[in-house]
Amino acid sequence: MRALCLSLALALGFLSTLTATVILPADFHEIVSGSQIIVHGRVIDVRSEWVDDRSRIESFVTVESATVYRGASASTITFRTPGGQVGRYKSVTVGAPEFRVGDEAVLFLKSHAAAALPRIFGLNQGLFRVRVDPRTGRRLVIRQVLAAQGTDAERGTRGDPNRRPLTLDAFGAQLRAALQPGGGR
Repeated sequence: MRALCLSLALALGFLSTLTATVILPADFHEIVSGSQIIVHGRVIDVRSEWVDDRSRIESFVTVESATVYRGASASTITFRTPGGQVGRYKSVTVGAPEFRVGDEAVLFLKSHAAAALPRIFGLNQGLFRVRVDPRTGRRLVIRQVLAAQGTDAERGTRGDPNRRPLTLDAFGAQLRAALQPGGGR
């Protein structure tokens, strides 16, 4: 019995530490108020690099701005996101989005004092992808699957009609209202 306990203790000692990603859903107003840069644009460059002495891989995404809702008006904005691929090594962070050149989105970016480049608010909560409706040609903003509506517990429902895409213009109007003093609440 002693040998079994000693073997188990040694085996556990050699295991690497496991980590988990925990994301608390934020409501739209929290995302807006917690973001220093809010921009609608198209991805024009994605490059992944080793960071922190090759301890992890991050992707650096450059977006050509179509509309800047908050922050300094610039023709391009670069931000970082965890994960990516460098050569044969690929790193995936659960909850972190992946980007490709040509992707269109409304991005809510949060600056960090220690980092030179901003990150997406709440890993993926500050990402609203934009798609073109093939029937109408209108740009639609795809809402997040899990977005808080308040502070109480909520039930997620598959096929929820309240989660239908909004036109980019309607989403922009909601965003502008949330940016006003009082937050449009």
